[in-house]
Amino acid sequence: METDLYDEFGNYIGPELDSDEDEEVDADDREADEADEEEDDEDQAEVDEEDGGGMEVVLHEDKKYYPTAEEVYGPEVETIVQEEDTQPLTEPIIKPVKMKRFTLMEQELPATVYDMEFLADLMDSSELIRNVTLCGHLHHGKTCFVDCLIEQTHPEIRKRDDSDLRYTDILFTEQERGVGIKSTPVTMVLPDSRGKSYLFNIMDTPGHVNFSDEVTSSVRLSDGIVLFIDAAEGVMLNTERLIKHAVQEKLAITICINKVDRLIVELKLPPTDAYYKLRHIVDEVNGLLSTYSTDESLIVSPLLGNVCFASSQYSICFTLGSFAKIYSDTYGDINYMEFAKRLWGDIYFNPKPRKFTKKAPNSNSQRSFVEFVLEPLYKILSQVVGDVDTSLPRVLDELGIHLTKEELKLNIRPLLRLVCNRFFGEFTGFVDMCVQHIPSPQGGARAKIEHSYTGGLDSDLGETMSECDPDVSVTFTCLQFHAFGRVLSGTLQAGQPVKVLGENYSLEDEEDSQICTVGRLWISVARYQIEVNRVPAGNWVLIEGCDQPIVKTATITEPRGNEEAQIFRPLKFNTASVIKIAVEPVNPSELPKMLDGLRKVNKSYPSLTTKVEESGEHVILGTGELYLDCVMHDLRKMYSEIDIKVADPVVTFCETVVETSSLKCFAETPNKKNKITMIAEPLEKGLAEDIENEVVQITWNRKKLGEFFQTKYDWDLLAARSIWAFGPDTTGPNILVDDTLPSEVDKALLGSVKDSIVQGFQWGTREGPLCDEPIRNVKFKILDAVIAQEPLHRGGGQVIPTARRVVYSAFLMATPRLMEPYYFVEVQAPADCVSAVYTVLARRRGHVTQDAPIPGSPLYAIKAFIPAIDSFGFETDLRTHTQGQAFALSVFHHWQIVPGDPLDKSIVIRPLEPQPAPHLAREFMIKTRRRKGLSEDVSISKFFDDPMLLELAKQDVVLNYPM
Repeated sequence: METDLYDEFGNYIGPELDSDEDEEVDADDREADEADEEEDDEDQAEVDEEDGGGMEVVLHEDKKYYPTAEEVYGPEVETIVQEEDTQPLTEPIIKPVKMKRFTLMEQELPATVYDMEFLADLMDSSELIRNVTLCGHLHHGKTCFVDCLIEQTHPEIRKRDDSDLRYTDILFTEQERGVGIKSTPVTMVLPDSRGKSYLFNIMDTPGHVNFSDEVTSSVRLSDGIVLFIDAAEGVMLNTERLIKHAVQEKLAITICINKVDRLIVELKLPPTDAYYKLRHIVDEVNGLLSTYSTDESLIVSPLLGNVCFASSQYSICFTLGSFAKIYSDTYGDINYMEFAKRLWGDIYFNPKPRKFTKKAPNSNSQRSFVEFVLEPLYKILSQVVGDVDTSLPRVLDELGIHLTKEELKLNIRPLLRLVCNRFFGEFTGFVDMCVQHIPSPQGGARAKIEHSYTGGLDSDLGETMSECDPDVSVTFTCLQFHAFGRVLSGTLQAGQPVKVLGENYSLEDEEDSQICTVGRLWISVARYQIEVNRVPAGNWVLIEGCDQPIVKTATITEPRGNEEAQIFRPLKFNTASVIKIAVEPVNPSELPKMLDGLRKVNKSYPSLTTKVEESGEHVILGTGELYLDCVMHDLRKMYSEIDIKVADPVVTFCETVVETSSLKCFAETPNKKNKITMIAEPLEKGLAEDIENEVVQITWNRKKLGEFFQTKYDWDLLAARSIWAFGPDTTGPNILVDDTLPSEVDKALLGSVKDSIVQGFQWGTREGPLCDEPIRNVKFKILDAVIAQEPLHRGGGQVIPTARRVVYSAFLMATPRLMEPYYFVEVQAPADCVSAVYTVLARRRGHVTQDAPIPGSPLYAIKAFIPAIDSFGFETDLRTHTQGQAFALSVFHHWQIVPGDPLDKSIVIRPLEPQPAPHLAREFMIKTRRRKGLSEDVSISKFFDDPMLLELAKQDVVLNYPM
């Protein structure tokens, strides 16, 4: 090799070579080389095999670190190779199956003190069943009371010493928040004081006013309620509402004064004062009952046996009867029923002649209730709390309570609970009270059917139901979307076909009905379910397989042969859903998932409303902030696991008028053949509420309807007899009156278009002209009508839009105003925080109506009104200003006119600054219209015909209205 042909790096730098020949030579050489190499390779391979593996070089491409996909998965598995890994490391390639758990459930049936077969047999005898709803104000001890009953019937379920069991709060959110959100049914067998067993269907309901819709649906299934009242707090906001609701639903009412221990341990009241406090609560309840009910005999009193006293924390529950029985068991030969009658009120025991007297034998003698009930209770509590080591064993011996050494070493609370439990025994007093004062499904059926069934009682079906006898049941859905309901007659079998009638079903319009097959049936006991194959009348049942057509409530009946079956009335809630939030998915492609989620929450919450605005936004309406918070939690986590954006909350408004229309408004149909004239004026005070609460119903006959309006609201005979409709819907707070005279208008022709005019009126009142919100509290009078002779010229297409237009123009001529919902707020706070509560309320346009100390406790109760739109964040604000010492609950109360004229053009709304009071109506209207995608202002010309506008111009009315 010549050195000067190559540089020091070995690159060729010699003369140019002849390329063509070279390539041919190279090719030949290369083939020869390759042949040599192959021979070498074979030799090498033979050598390798002999040497047991050599040090040969394997190129990078030929290296094989992992088995191929085909080797791993087999030849017929499709494998896709991605060149670039687009999946982040945080995500597993194949996600594990995620089990979503939102409720606490038992895995297998727990042990009970009764046989499950016995429970199932009791279901057949309806006179031994009691369907009871436990309701009361927030944290008045309903759930803890059910825990005591669960512990008595389930020997293995025990609460841990430091925390409550809360067996019926089955949702994790309920456990975390410490507040009930859903009603939970519990079915168990409980003995009364004589040892006779009854089947109790108990519904534990939420106490928060936002969730009063859950109470409404529970009440529909029950024959009576037990109202829980905290002995220290007394009658609170929700207690009062529940009494009113139970009276309206015609239910039996019994009372449990709970947390009696607070009077002793917390408030440290002397026994006599504790008696006054208890009596004050009973008197207050009776005062409310007499306010809401016309029935004189409806009173509660410990003497009647429909009041029981309890302390769930220490497992105490007694009525006068069951306490007297403890005496008779201890001392024998006492007629305890007679003794119990002398244990309440101003009755004293005179020890010398051993007689009860109405007059105190001496100045320091105690009333019998204090002497025989409260003092022993005080003594037991104070012995356990005070002197555990020395004198307690002696007292327990006297009472015949035996505790082991270990039990005596317990902490005070568990020890107290144990001693009271042994002393008072099981809750037989509660059972006695329910058995005596709440009717069985058989006894209560007639009143229940009369109140809630839309069909008459005179049909065969009405008869069989009122005797609690063949097959109809009311159901509403609960969480897992099994339908939960009550069988009112007949027997429901697993696997049988049934017909589900929805809320819009009627004998005329049978569209809303569907035939389904019942799956399995269960009896629900909070955290576990007992499967049964049939459920007879009078019981509650959880049904699988027919939830699909049900939205809120439904009536289930036999698929054929029950043609005259009608539905049970949809639930009527004692509160209104006035707060609305708009929702949309963060990722627009997930809209179908969100819609599915909305459908499910709509099933899951009784009074929730979901709707789509004209502008396409999805709106959820709820009763309050906590309510909507729970709805959004369920929507995001439980039903559609997607990110959802929520707009700031707003409220629904209403539109109304404050004067009579300034002139007669008329409108002509598009074909110029018909003309309707109307005016609008405000309704009498209280009439709108009467219509909404169904005190007066449009379905009454003319005479009865006329009499009602004449006597109660001083209408003249003619107007009262010519009421055409309430609107929107049959219970809407507006009235359409035909004020035309037969001498001027052809009544027969007018009658022929009555339906069309009513429809136009309904449409107009459902969405008013100011901002598409419902009209309220307005009376529309038809003053004149020119109707075409030929039916062709007076069809619905001509008349309905015209009627709506004239409703709008009459409305706009009558000084229109906006109305906003007002909340009633009840605040509990210590005396030094009261002034802070006033300041917080004043900042939000609220005003206090009453503040008074709660008797027998250091707190004040402050009652106030606050506009719903200003109530967002009110509770948080209140807690901040009172260092968390004030507690507020608010609930919708009434509608009130927003200050200011919504149509005043001279008001300029400046962005991002609070408006003075007179500008509010204008601000609300403009912003609501913007949100709904309507034009900025109400243009009057849209609703007026040309002739009408000329008429207006003549009369010089068009001052500040935009044309």
